[in-house]
Amino acid sequence: MPLFGGLTEAALGVLLDDSREVAMPAGAFFFHEGDTGESLYVLDAGEVELTKATPAGPVVLAHLQAGDCFGEMALIDLAPRSASAQAVLATRALEISMGGLHALYQRDVEQFALVQMNMARELSRRLRRLGDRLRG
Repeated sequence: MPLFGGLTEAALGVLLDDSREVAMPAGAFFFHEGDTGESLYVLDAGEVELTKATPAGPVVLAHLQAGDCFGEMALIDLAPRSASAQAVLATRALEISMGGLHALYQRDVEQFALVQMNMARELSRRLRRLGDRLRG
C-alpha cells in the first residue's frame, strides 16, 4: 500500500498499534463533508466514492479501491473534511488515527515525515487524476 511505502517494521507497528479495522456496508458513510477529521483510512477491500456537494448536487471526485487511502487531507491541513466518503460496496478499511500519527512522531520523526510525504503524494495523484477527468 503506497501510504506505507518505505516505512520500517517498527514504524508500521506504531501505526498499527493505534489503528482499527472498520467494516461498512454498501451505502454507509465513513464521513461527511464538513465533519472534523481525526483519522485517515486505508481501503483493504470494497470500493469507496468521494463526493463534493455543489448547488447542482453531489459531484464524484474519486472512485477508490483496495490499497487507496482517503481522509488524509484533514490530517494534513487540520481543516474539516472537504468531501464525503461513502462505501459503494461492502467495504473494509484500516483506520489510522491522529493519535497513531502523533505516536509515530514522538518515536521516530523521520518515519513520521515519510508518512506525511506518502500522504501528500497520494493526495497529489488523486488531484491529478481529477484534473485529467475534468479536461475530458
